[in-house]
Amino acid sequence: MSATLAEIADRVCDCTKCELSRSRTHAVPGEGNPDAEIMFIGEAPGWNEDRQGRPFVGAAGQFLNEMLERIGLNRADVFITNVVKCRPPGNRDPLPDEIAACAPYLDEQIAAIRPKVIVTLGRFSMARWFPGERISRIHGQARQFGDLVVVPMYHPAAALHQAALRATIEADMARLPRIIDEARQAKQTEAAAPPEQMRLF
Repeated sequence: MSATLAEIADRVCDCTKCELSRSRTHAVPGEGNPDAEIMFIGEAPGWNEDRQGRPFVGAAGQFLNEMLERIGLNRADVFITNVVKCRPPGNRDPLPDEIAACAPYLDEQIAAIRPKVIVTLGRFSMARWFPGERISRIHGQARQFGDLVVVPMYHPAAALHQAALRATIEADMARLPRIIDEARQAKQTEAAAPPEQMRLF
């Protein structure tokens, strides 16, 4: 039996497995619908997230909220978290040992939610499923990993730093409803198929 999201969050908030625990104000386990069909995984909390203990509450989070609304979703419909649950000092990139320390928590969150679609936001979450790939080459392209569909996307913050990426990020987000529908239909077909016809993962 998988752990509940609340149990995972409690352990994240008490975690001292890496140096980030020393400098954080609050750990940021993630939030959203425990039965979400779609899960967004960013990179690491920033200054605002560290202060509030919530993911994506700064300017990048506002842009994410706006894009969700355009495709008929809101934060209550999805689950949002990060690869690393505590803010790296100065908003630097998360280090490999920090990502490794947090990886079991992310594994448990995915197991608890069992989303149909995971959207990776940024290169550090993308690397979990697409090691060695370049986000500029594969962004917006849905791939099947076992019973998960994973869609790599640019981090919303990229649009704040490079205005030229804004339209690209918005276009990738606009494809998500179709990707979710296809994943939903695949699950329904699999559930209705006789055992010998079921897809093997």
